[in-house]
Amino acid sequence: MLRRHFLGLVAAAGTVLGLAGGAAADDGFIVVQSTTSTQNSGLFDHILPMFRQKTGIEVRVVAVGTGQAIKNAANGDGDVLFVHARPAEEKFVAAGDGVKRFDVMYNDFVIVGPAADPAGVAGTSDVVAALQKIAEAQAPFASRGDDSGTHKAELALWAQTGVDVTAASGGWYRETGSGMGATLNTGLGMGAYVLTDRATWIAFGNKGDTAIAVQGDDRMFNQYGIILVNPDKHPGVKPAQGQAFIDWILSDEGQAAIAGYQIDGQQLFFPNAAR
Repeated sequence: MLRRHFLGLVAAAGTVLGLAGGAAADDGFIVVQSTTSTQNSGLFDHILPMFRQKTGIEVRVVAVGTGQAIKNAANGDGDVLFVHARPAEEKFVAAGDGVKRFDVMYNDFVIVGPAADPAGVAGTSDVVAALQKIAEAQAPFASRGDDSGTHKAELALWAQTGVDVTAASGGWYRETGSGMGATLNTGLGMGAYVLTDRATWIAFGNKGDTAIAVQGDDRMFNQYGIILVNPDKHPGVKPAQGQAFIDWILSDEGQAAIAGYQIDGQQLFFPNAAR
């Protein structure tokens, strides 16, 4: 079973300390619109207490698919956007909804599959060739189908195969419309292949006889970025507190906190903020 972490807003209150100009106590929190992988993997449970101890700022996370997180932030429903779909993030900034995008960390995507391996792709590293074989075998493939960063990455890979997964929808290609953990559970239940970020897979506790089948392709690189929601366009944004969080995430301390998060000796995210 996927390790349980809060999805949605984490209810609590805090006090802002050390911000230029000061802030009222009821401003002692920020809302971060983020993706499910940062929450489901346990990363936020690891790093947010460190940030709050240092600054007094509480971070309330809304963990949804990247597409929904971007829509929420574009509506002004958040102070910081922390997701993993760079073209969409850059479009968000270009539209004036975000101030500036920064690289934060990366990991990679993998394709997991059943031990029976009906498409014969286990142990391979060419993700496009593997997807073509899955399609040729009409082996079950479970997609998030939710406009998340993972779903966007998956569709970009399918686009390189020449396979029309839209035409296959409802057959061997199944869209769950759910988050990563729920999609993994669904996929495992139907003996399907699933594209997942490695961090969520490492944290996922219900693996059964499913294992990583395809990994190591540079095209499966998974970059995360962070953006302050533009207070000029969205007056409800707390720019000082939001920028304090971004500055900490990009600092040596924040990057070390990300690098230090491990499960069973495996590092889940690799910091790469520009110095």
